[in-house]
Amino acid sequence: MTQKKAEKNLFLNIAQVGHKRIPSREGGIEIVVEELATRMVEQGHKVTCYNRRGHHVGGKEYDTKELNEYKGIRLKTVFTINRKGLAAVTASIAAAFYSAFGQYDVVHFHAEGPCAMLWLPKLFGKKCIATIHGLDHQRAKWGRFASTYIMIGEKCAAKYADEIIVLSTGVQSYFQKTYGRKTIFIPNGVNKPQIRKADIIKRKYNLEKDNYILFLGRLVPEKGIQYLIRAFHKIQTNKKLVIAGGSSDTVQFMEKLKKLAGEDSRIIFTNFVQGKELDELYSNAYVYVLPSDLEGMPLSLLEAMSYGNCCLVSDIDECTSVVEDKSIIFRKSDIDDLRKKLQLLCNDENLVRKYKMEAADYICKKYNWDDIVSQTLKLYFSSKNYSNGEEKNG
Repeated sequence: MTQKKAEKNLFLNIAQVGHKRIPSREGGIEIVVEELATRMVEQGHKVTCYNRRGHHVGGKEYDTKELNEYKGIRLKTVFTINRKGLAAVTASIAAAFYSAFGQYDVVHFHAEGPCAMLWLPKLFGKKCIATIHGLDHQRAKWGRFASTYIMIGEKCAAKYADEIIVLSTGVQSYFQKTYGRKTIFIPNGVNKPQIRKADIIKRKYNLEKDNYILFLGRLVPEKGIQYLIRAFHKIQTNKKLVIAGGSSDTVQFMEKLKKLAGEDSRIIFTNFVQGKELDELYSNAYVYVLPSDLEGMPLSLLEAMSYGNCCLVSDIDECTSVVEDKSIIFRKSDIDDLRKKLQLLCNDENLVRKYKMEAADYICKKYNWDDIVSQTLKLYFSSKNYSNGEEKNG
């Protein structure tokens, strides 16, 4: 059967492995898995997502009931040792075991660590795809054991994956130079959002439209939030700084950030946010700042621009390749340059307005989820005899 005919006449049976759980906004990977899976199910494919057990990264109050199905996606919750450094390892081992013995055409692994078990479903004849969401071994939050496991996953993906998807040219170059391994660039996508007036955020934090600067993401060292706080201390402005996000196994780092913020009443920590509150924060920000030292492909940046935000980002390739000339850029890790750019934007409302007007249309056209799902499915169908696929009727 030719690839075109396969794509037209077959439903695939697909497993997604490596995320925490869906539905969830605990991280970028969870958003990506949900967007891919829901759209693939809408096209008639069968998708199983292997969720891990454990508490939500935002805290127990965000825990939800374990589901067996969500928007047509089959959900299977696997064995997990809910301890830092072990949750991802144990859950990915269990998920790989189930996917190896399941009747799947494709097993799609997300992130480097879970790829340590990619060889198992591969051994049982499954087509295995790996998405490298970033070079996770470089992240500061991991201990020695976890970092070693992540590197094993990276090497396993390079050796055994049928195809590797990367989210940036930097990671693409890394795999070519390090392993001589060809990869496929397929970025993340973004949806056109609902713009909301400040309601919840006004009641909870006394925030109004354009009276705050926003960071929204995981509170981890590589996001550069410490630079942002230091730079913000030094600028002259009545605007507030809102730091929104959960700690993601880095409670000690969050405490360091709060200590760094000190007595500055302009700095607000919201903890994890979702739903309408998240919409309102994005919709009413004066400037969105992403001061990262390390990224995969920052979904929060795509989202911020989709809401029509003026964005200020570090000059790492993973940020600059997204924004092109539609945002302000500062030198990575350079607190003084970040301070200067923040002060510039606080002083020049017309400049901020210019970037706001350009952001949403640009980003929504450039990163369309339907196009990305189409590219991913083409990768699934390539070079494989789908004995498990079901013929379409008619």
